[in-house]
Amino acid sequence: MEVLIIQKEAFEEMAAKFSRFTERVDAILAKQGGKSLNAWMDNQEVCRQLNISPRTLQTLRDNGTLAYSQINHKVFYKPEDVMRIVKPVGRNRADRAV
Repeated sequence: MEVLIIQKEAFEEMAAKFSRFTERVDAILAKQGGKSLNAWMDNQEVCRQLNISPRTLQTLRDNGTLAYSQINHKVFYKPEDVMRIVKPVGRNRADRAV
């Protein structure tokens, strides 16, 4: 483990900049009508909503059918994007059942 020592003033300046950054993010979210990351869906929620497997969800991402955002290794989907593809996924299932 590596230990890093910084001056108190530098630490306080970093903390103040981070605080201003979080305030700006909160202000932007407020302008967007209170939207937050809580409104986004993860893989498990989308699979449950669409009643599909994780592999099918991967295919929807790969072929561009479903838009997504990735933060580190976690994938998120806008609920409106998921609802937009409900009909196409249901139609594909009906076609396969025939």
